[in-house]
Amino acid sequence: MKLAPSKPPKATSRRASPALKAVAKHSKPRGSKAAANPFPFPLVDAEQSAPKATPQQARALDMVAGMRLEARGLFWSGWRLTHIAEHLKIPRTTLYGWHKADGWDDTRPTQRVEGTMEARLIKLINKDKKNGQDEREIDLLTRQMERLARINKYEQTGKEADLNPKIDARNAGPKKKPERNYLSPEDIQKLKDAFLGSLYGHQHTWWNNIGERTRQILKSRQIGATWYFAREALIDALETGRNQIFLSASRSQAYVFRHYIVAFVKEVLGKTLTGEPIVLANGATLYFLGTNSKTAQSYHGNLYFDEYFWTNNFTELNNVASGMSSHKKWHLTYFSTPSSIQHQAYALWDGSHVGDRKLKIDITHAALVNGARGADGIWRHIVTVEDAERGGCDLFDIASLKLTKSEDVYNNLYMCQFIDDAQAVFPLAVLQRCMVDSWDAWRKDFKPFAQRPFAYKRVWVGYDPSLTGDKAALVVVSPPENVLGKFRILYKLQLHGVDFEAQAAAIKRVCDTYNVEKMTIDTTGLGNGVYQLVRKFFPSVRGLHYSLEAKTMLVLKAQAVMRAGRLEFDAGEKELAAAFMAVKRELTASGKSVTYTAGRNSETGHGDLAWACMHALSHEPLEQGTGLATKRTKSFIEVSQ
Repeated sequence: MKLAPSKPPKATSRRASPALKAVAKHSKPRGSKAAANPFPFPLVDAEQSAPKATPQQARALDMVAGMRLEARGLFWSGWRLTHIAEHLKIPRTTLYGWHKADGWDDTRPTQRVEGTMEARLIKLINKDKKNGQDEREIDLLTRQMERLARINKYEQTGKEADLNPKIDARNAGPKKKPERNYLSPEDIQKLKDAFLGSLYGHQHTWWNNIGERTRQILKSRQIGATWYFAREALIDALETGRNQIFLSASRSQAYVFRHYIVAFVKEVLGKTLTGEPIVLANGATLYFLGTNSKTAQSYHGNLYFDEYFWTNNFTELNNVASGMSSHKKWHLTYFSTPSSIQHQAYALWDGSHVGDRKLKIDITHAALVNGARGADGIWRHIVTVEDAERGGCDLFDIASLKLTKSEDVYNNLYMCQFIDDAQAVFPLAVLQRCMVDSWDAWRKDFKPFAQRPFAYKRVWVGYDPSLTGDKAALVVVSPPENVLGKFRILYKLQLHGVDFEAQAAAIKRVCDTYNVEKMTIDTTGLGNGVYQLVRKFFPSVRGLHYSLEAKTMLVLKAQAVMRAGRLEFDAGEKELAAAFMAVKRELTASGKSVTYTAGRNSETGHGDLAWACMHALSHEPLEQGTGLATKRTKSFIEVSQ
């Protein structure tokens, strides 16, 4: 029995809508590039001559466009393409073509909402008869379209005003300038609590007597006076609104107060005070001044006079400065380490400044250890390093200080005893003539905080090496630009307890910072080790071999330079002044000659800065600047080989 061939199964197909069939009659072959275009005519240029669509074709195209929009809306509503094809009776291939051509998956959510709203809005607008609900919906949709337009603009610009028009209106009004350096009452209380909680006994004594009209405090070194009075003045300014004036020997020293104040607020509150001067939100102003009487007289407020025993022309300056606090609501505070009893400020300390009245004022340590008001109305207080230790200050090793300092030096630096320099080699009165406010006097060519403070101008370096028990000292001096010009001490450095390699490395850093033309190092004894190391990177360094004649010539040269007014250093460098004051004239062991010493032994470690400075000055001949110099004049240095 012969079997008839089986017929192939009928292909299952979905019945296409009549509109799609009408369009298909006029469409291009499937393989053409324009197959995705549902229209029977090209859309490239409307001006081109093309076959006109019949009314039947136009109606069919409108139906297709509507179905395409409806399919897109269903897809964005979450329908699958298969279900959309079945629902609208559209071939899946056609639906996939629309999906790909129109980028339904790539459309952002806002665009999907916008397209859906647009279709709905057009449908409502095209209704001939609209009821109240239609009109309300049209109003709602138009307002939503406006919001979407703002969202689209915000996505392009990122400006919040594009998203919220009220911001422009709010910003259009007058702006209230934020209060500068504002601290709330809670902030002020936090600062005060932190301040009072960090004081030692002697500082509590100062705080308890803040109401005194005038305070004079004679203090040991390094017991936190500058740190304390910076904070005391800040608290007073915040609580009372009174101005605070900090007066120091130089502006660089006065700015130490500013640093302490800014750091204190930053540490406790995390806020930064700005401005020069600092003007607080309550109107109080904090001034930081050098001892320039021409500028000091322009201000008024509470006055803090720092290191007043080391300032030049104290009597004249004090007359001007005290006038800044003439009103009874202001108070004056003087505090300093002692210098010389020949200083003009000593008359204020012992009460002899009141010349027309004989006042008996006890200025002994026993009388003033706890503070006392004298007959002249001034409250005085003496705080030695041992007093500070008894008050809880544990920052010192007093036994070590006594071992490494001579009795005279220890008494002057830490026990508040004055020096009688009437017979000194370098009296304080001579040194004061050398003191200047470097920030003003040298501002044209010296920038202390720059990478190269003196640019590439030449300098001379003097170095006194560290021996057993004392400090090494380095001084950078700018030489005169002409025969009668001035030396300027630009920089000083002290090293303690370091070996020869570390000392040489420190000198190398100075050579990298300044344009060093000449350098002299004391090679006597152990100093030769540093000298040999420095020669490796600075071959022209000269070694000074100490002798009785060399030391005498060093001192004579320094005296000649100072007497001629040819030496300048910053008025805040009181350690440098103290080092010169420590140089003494003594007889040699034989008693036949005079020599000069400054405690250069294991007991003192003092005077090294003075010797380092004299080493630098020795590059100039002794008679230079006196009018006796000749072209053959040379330095008196005895060079080590």
